[in-house]
Amino acid sequence: MFMGIDPGRDKCGASVTLDPDRADVKYFMGIDPGRDKCGMAVLTAAGEIKFQRVVATEELDAVIKSLAAEFQIEAVILGDGTTHKEAAAKVTAAGLKFQLVDEKHTTEEARRLYWKKNPPRGWRRLLPTSMQVPPEPVDAIVAEILVRRFLEGKS
Repeated sequence: MFMGIDPGRDKCGASVTLDPDRADVKYFMGIDPGRDKCGMAVLTAAGEIKFQRVVATEELDAVIKSLAAEFQIEAVILGDGTTHKEAAAKVTAAGLKFQLVDEKHTTEEARRLYWKKNPPRGWRRLLPTSMQVPPEPVDAIVAEILVRRFLEGKS
């Protein structure tokens, strides 16, 4: 149940050159933990998205380890929702440090950001986006928002 941006591919599926070996680039992993699925994103300190996807919760361990091997993760940013303790244990087991960030209103913000990135087409453009539900889960966008909140708080 993978959805979102693959590492090495942009939104349209075109190949993208990643620089995970560059020592001067800091990467932050965001996780929006959930019971059935988790949103995940890896961003640079400058806010560039390198990975963004929704994964099944049972695959979270493997994806965390895979991303940690591909990118030099500075910190994992976890949403402080109901299942954050289980996700935190998986992050710690992978040898990474984590920081909790307030998840308040992230779903609403993610829906707005989804429609900004993917403007409605056809008859849907006539309806206000506030009355529409995105056709795919926004958990990966929530993970992006969590990292951005963390980075904004650091500067």
